[in-house]
Amino acid sequence: MTVAFQASLLDVDEPCGLGPLTPARTALSHGAWIDVLPGWLRGADALFDRLVAAVPWKAERRVMYDRVVDVPRLLKFYDERDPLPDRVLGDARSALSAHYAGELGEPFVTAGLCLYRDGRDSVAWHGDDLGRGGREDTMVAILSLGTPRSLLLRPRGGGPSVRRDLGHGDLIVMGGSCQRTWEHAVPKTARPCGPRVSVQFRPRGVR
Repeated sequence: MTVAFQASLLDVDEPCGLGPLTPARTALSHGAWIDVLPGWLRGADALFDRLVAAVPWKAERRVMYDRVVDVPRLLKFYDERDPLPDRVLGDARSALSAHYAGELGEPFVTAGLCLYRDGRDSVAWHGDDLGRGGREDTMVAILSLGTPRSLLLRPRGGGPSVRRDLGHGDLIVMGGSCQRTWEHAVPKTARPCGPRVSVQFRPRGVR
């Protein structure tokens, strides 16, 4: 697959690798929190190019509001038994599992990948609550590659939203009750926007 992507000038020719895992935590309401670490993955644009080319991206259709619609992004899910498409993703998952072992109590085992091709691709408000995230505290770690896009979070039932612009190797971890008590979204944008890959690491049984 070929997509038009403008690499970061700060990332040109930098070797691909993980920096120190020292995120800054923001407490939300109802026991939810987010950790954010800009530029955790060095050389992220090279990984973006490899994933766009190597991952067998799939277009899906889903039932929404009593009709079947195209999912506005391309997808690929790697279960815990599936080999990941790049060694760096395995390194990132292992580093996250080690860092959060004391709080999470279990490793991150799956990886869900999304390709947002341009500003028309998006994901609607939701929580990762189809599995255990709907009834117990957990974590979802997202590594963002490519063009930065806005990730919005808001409390379920209404309230002010929180915005983080993520891309070029940035990390965000949503923890505590976040999947039950908050929602998140990547909205469409009319401004010129290049592609982005989102990699979501989750524990077993969290979707």
